[in-house]
Amino acid sequence: MPNVLKVNIEEEMKTSYLDYAMSVIIGRALPDVRDGLKPVQRRILYAMFREGLLAGKKYSKCAGVVGEVLKKYHPHGDQAVYDALVRLAQDFNMRYPLIDGQGNFGSIDGDPPAAYRYTEARLTKIAEELLQDIDKETVPFAPNFDATTQEPLVLPARIPNLLINGSSGIAVGMATNIPPHNLNEIVDALIKLLENPQISMEELLEFVKGPDFPTGGTIYGIEGIRDLYLTGRGLIRIRAKVKIERETKGKKSKEVPLFEIEPEGKAFKEKIIITEIPYQVNKAKLIEKIAELVREKKIEGITEIRDESNREGIRVVLELKKGEMPEVVLNNLYKHTQMETTFGGILLAIVDGQPRILNLKEALWEFLKHRKDVVIKRTAFDLKKAEHQAHILLGLKIAVENLDEVISIIRKSQNPEEAKMKLMNRFPLTEIQAQAILDMRLQRLTGLEREKIIQDYETILKEIERLKAILESEELVRNIIKDELIEIKQKYGDERKTEIVTETKEINIEDLITQEDMVITLTHLGYIKRTSLSDYRSQKRGGKGLTPMETVTDDYLESVLIGSTHDHIMFFSNFGRVYCLKVYQIPEAGRVSKGKAIVNLLPLQEGEKITTALVCKDIEEGYLMMFTKKGFVKKTSLEEFKNIRQKGVIAIDLEEGDELISVRKTTGNNQLIIATKMGMAVRFSEIDVRPMGRTARGVIGIRFSEPEDEVVSADVVSEGSFVLTITEKGIGKKTPIEEYRLQHRGGTGVKNIKLSLKTGNVVSSLQVKEDDEIIICSSSKMIRLKVSQIRPQGRATTGVRLIDLSADDTVVSMGRILEGEDDVNL
Repeated sequence: MPNVLKVNIEEEMKTSYLDYAMSVIIGRALPDVRDGLKPVQRRILYAMFREGLLAGKKYSKCAGVVGEVLKKYHPHGDQAVYDALVRLAQDFNMRYPLIDGQGNFGSIDGDPPAAYRYTEARLTKIAEELLQDIDKETVPFAPNFDATTQEPLVLPARIPNLLINGSSGIAVGMATNIPPHNLNEIVDALIKLLENPQISMEELLEFVKGPDFPTGGTIYGIEGIRDLYLTGRGLIRIRAKVKIERETKGKKSKEVPLFEIEPEGKAFKEKIIITEIPYQVNKAKLIEKIAELVREKKIEGITEIRDESNREGIRVVLELKKGEMPEVVLNNLYKHTQMETTFGGILLAIVDGQPRILNLKEALWEFLKHRKDVVIKRTAFDLKKAEHQAHILLGLKIAVENLDEVISIIRKSQNPEEAKMKLMNRFPLTEIQAQAILDMRLQRLTGLEREKIIQDYETILKEIERLKAILESEELVRNIIKDELIEIKQKYGDERKTEIVTETKEINIEDLITQEDMVITLTHLGYIKRTSLSDYRSQKRGGKGLTPMETVTDDYLESVLIGSTHDHIMFFSNFGRVYCLKVYQIPEAGRVSKGKAIVNLLPLQEGEKITTALVCKDIEEGYLMMFTKKGFVKKTSLEEFKNIRQKGVIAIDLEEGDELISVRKTTGNNQLIIATKMGMAVRFSEIDVRPMGRTARGVIGIRFSEPEDEVVSADVVSEGSFVLTITEKGIGKKTPIEEYRLQHRGGTGVKNIKLSLKTGNVVSSLQVKEDDEIIICSSSKMIRLKVSQIRPQGRATTGVRLIDLSADDTVVSMGRILEGEDDVNL
């Protein structure tokens, strides 16, 4: 009958999982604070040390190293061991590589290493410093997995490996991510801490400037560094290091400083040269990502990408269009690619068998404690060895001082045991000393050799005194640690690779972008672009117009905006939400290009589309007056829109079936005019509309005489201006604003234009001046003409033809240009 044990499954799972978690934490994923190594790394280095694969000796196949590690110390997968070995040899992962590899050990492009049967390895000089004194009983050993040999639980570590090489690992419920550092800085900090254990963190930070990555790069900002060193956690922003080369005609390209604006009127062809990339970034994938963004036109201005990297270092060339500003391109590269990354530092290590998050001072102090322990144990070992040697030399000294008698005793003895006993009885010798006398070679009986024995004895006595003094004096122990650290610094110290910029120099794009008037076009299907206003030539009334863009089937122009590259554009959707962009953020394209889908620029929801847009130079003063299709009007302070989130904000609360169709900027004392599809208009003062919050619905602005009527346009009244109205069939007229009497809001208004089948319904009504120019867009063409070319007519007239249209073409929008003024609105 088998013995069945009943257990509580909850308790069993808890116990088993905790055992597993601790095994991963202690035995696999996290480094020891003393030598900075994980168990597999420690076993690899120790196995290579025992095989004699030291620096300067011949290389050995990695297959043999992996086999030795698996056989004696690490009973896990061979690939896991080889991966760990490879990483210790990669100079782009390790700030100070611990293994000297020969063969293909992978690359910064993510290429995998060759199989371990092809590669060879040996220890580096600095790795030997980790293992020095290991045979002097300086560190604890434990039986290996099958108890056939012993393995060290930690290495003596003369170098602060945890900080200079860093470490990363994911355990159960915790992770570590320690960045590498510069050896000189860490040694200087260790020495200062050794001299003054009470030193403040602020003083330590004067020596340790920040992480020093093997791939270089530039750290931007010191707040993340301070957080990491003070609390054990910190976010460190790293950017690729670049330089700008400028090509001039007939000359070689030369390097120029960033932010150097070229002389006005000159356009140069420039290159962005990437020379260093952030830590642990795959160069090939970075280049691939840049190429993808260029293809998708998310990053513009780059004409060619070349990887000219070689053994001397990284050199990725990004050729720019002539006249393109590299600073603007760089800003986009930092934003959209891994040319800028964030290193999330977590200074977590195993301390006294427990995982702990440490600050910088604690990490340094734990290393010094380990070195003190190693120095004391090494000194005790050396003392023990010296005392044993002195004991033997004392016996030899007695022998050479009584040489004739000793020789006589040995000659008269029948065997070694008898000789040993007689010597011990005749002289004050121990068995060890007597045996040493019997083992002594005859050459040591010469005069010089006899003197050397006496000198060696006196020398070893002095060494014993020195070693005892060390064990009795903490100051001497500190001096030894300090001297060894200075020696390490002299042998392996080097200059920083990673530059630290204390304050991020943010690129002010607006300062780099020339102010220029732009035509911004938005199509019915949501394609948007900006084109220089100079691309549209002024035409006479009735002209055929320029083709504004190539559009896809069933698409047509719906909105035309005019504004400076530095102006804001506020986009209002049919859902009553508002989004904001700068004009320069709109992709620039040629006059016949269709542009880019606006859904790539704004985070629109499903079924949401932009129905109206407003160019606005200052979004901090005044009001926004909103008009809906059902005749509602609402006034809201611009202050409520100055911090529009990336996802947009609610502009107006719409009732079911209503849409937001027009928005205008006002001062709070303007008069407004609303025009409807059926040719009606109402003029009233905005004082009749009290300011409301963003989420309010508003009040009635105009009532409709006919149920199918709806609002098509709204504008701010300007005295001495004209109301320019255009219909679907291209018929339009201008009427003095004085013919529209002031009424109260909520009325049905007055006749605006006489409509017929020949005219079609009203498309738009604008406020214009005699010197203004307008742009009229149909589904297929655009025309620009002067208002002065249109003769004034009364309110109830039909008007004249302003643009020639084909039978199936209709007017979709009309825009206004204000000559001599900076602010341009539609």
